[in-house]
Order: sequence, then structure tokens, then C-alpha cells
Amino acid sequence: MCTFYRKHEEEILQKPFQKGRHSKVAHRSSHSNEVDREEARNRRAHLISMNAFERHKKFVGDYILYYGGQMVDFKRSAAKDKTDLDVLRENHRFLWRDEDEEDMTWEKELARKYYDKLFKEYCIADLSRYKENKFGFRWRTENEVVSGKGQFQCGNKRCEKEEGLKSWEVNFAYVEHGEKRNALVKLRLCPECSFKLNYHHKRKEVKAKPKTKMLLDQNQKPAKAKTKKKKRSSSHSKKYKHKKHRDRSTSSSSSEELQNSDRDSDAGDEPEDQSEGDHWRGPAPAVEEKSREEEFDEYFEDMFL
Repeated sequence: MCTFYRKHEEEILQKPFQKGRHSKVAHRSSHSNEVDREEARNRRAHLISMNAFERHKKFVGDYILYYGGQMVDFKRSAAKDKTDLDVLRENHRFLWRDEDEEDMTWEKELARKYYDKLFKEYCIADLSRYKENKFGFRWRTENEVVSGKGQFQCGNKRCEKEEGLKSWEVNFAYVEHGEKRNALVKLRLCPECSFKLNYHHKRKEVKAKPKTKMLLDQNQKPAKAKTKKKKRSSSHSKKYKHKKHRDRSTSSSSSEELQNSDRDSDAGDEPEDQSEGDHWRGPAPAVEEKSREEEFDEYFEDMFL
């Protein structure tokens, strides 16, 4: 009776969240499961704290420890590795054509971007094998353009002379990706390097035209156009004067005054390249003003020779 009363009292006093008392010892399996769970938790925290490379090395070491083997078997072969420089060497082209841009891969796009950054006004030459009549040419980089290499300095990559430079035009024949190609390139060389370039046969020298010749060439073109215009306008003006004389034959004095006034107005108002008959053809031709780019091109003509 007393034991029943005690059990009943304990049930009444037991709280809903309170666990019951264990009357028996835990089994060995439950203990081992709890230990394994705790060990797995610690191992997971240790792996998370490592970076990817350290984790990889740990797994490889565990594999060799349990299954056997050597570390040499896990080393990656670097025989097929390529850098950006290797890709450029394989896909670079001296001149890109429309045919070369078909079936573009990422390697060709990389080579094309590098090609667009080069400056293609003058070339840098390798004249080390000039006695064999073999030359190497490449375009200039940005640093070479800033320093003046190839334009204000000798274009030979092993020469830095700045005096007595001459401009040469060379028909560069080369083989690229198993295909023969030609390109007309310009380069500036000192007298010694010019001798090496022309060792076997003379190349074409590019000389700057004097300003007087350039002005004469520019003036000759409009002069020819003026003579043609004058021939056409003279025939037209004769017909016009004949009709005018018939209409106004009654008053000779007035016609003379009109002719004199026409001549005075033509001499004062008419430009040189217009005649009397041009007034009746239409409005005066508009004079085209040169753009800033054209003015710069004329200014730099002598420099880029």
C-alpha cells in the first residue's frame, strides 16, 4: 500500500517536460552509436575548416593509406598545358582577312583582339639573316609607338640610331599556316640597316614630296576643271549675247551701258572659276570646307613617310 502511494505521488509531482528515471543501464550499442555520431561531427567540422587544396591532399593521403599506391600516380600531366602566349603563337596572323574570321573559336578571338591592339603604320624588322635574304617583320606595340621605335628610331630591333633614317617599301612574302601570302609594308632604317635590307636587290625607297610640288599638283587639278568650264560657258555666252542683241537692237546706247555694267559686275562680284553663262545655270556652287581630320592628314603627310 505504501509503495503504490509513493508511485502515485511521483506521477503527480512529475513535470510534463521532465524525463523519466532510467531503471536500467544503457546498452553497449547505443553508447557506440553516440560515440560515432560525435566523431563524425568533429570530422565534418575539421573538413569545413580546410580549403579545397588541403581537403584534396587529405583525401589522396587517406586513399594511399588504406588502398596503397604512390603519390606519383596522382600527379597531373602538364604536357598539354597552354598559356595565353602559346595560344597567340598558334593562332596569330600578320594580316587578318574576311576568310580568316570564319569559324571563330576562343583561341582565334584572343589572337584577333591582340592583333587589333597593334599599330600597323610601320614594321619592326629582324635583319639578322640578311645574307640569306630572309627577313622577319612584325607590327609595333603601344610602348614602341610611344618611344618612337620604328619611326623616329631605326626599325631594326637590334638598332637604336636616330640619324639618317630612310623609309623603305617592301613586298613581304611569308608562309602562314601552310599558305603563301604577300603584304606591302613600310619601315624606317638607318644607313647601315638599309644596306642590309638591300644586300641582294634594291628595294623601293619612299621619299617625301616637296611642298611646292604638292601645291602644284593640287592647283593643276582645279585649273583643268576651270578650262573645261570656260569652254562650255563661252559657247553658251555667245548664244546668249546674240539673242540679247536682237531683242535690244533699237537702243544701241542702252545696250552699251548694259554691257559695260555687266562687265563691271562680272569683274567685281564674279569668282574666278565662273563665267557669264554660269549665272543662268543655277545657284553658285558651295565651297566645301575641309574637316579637321583632313587638315590633320595634310599636316602629318610628311611625318608618315
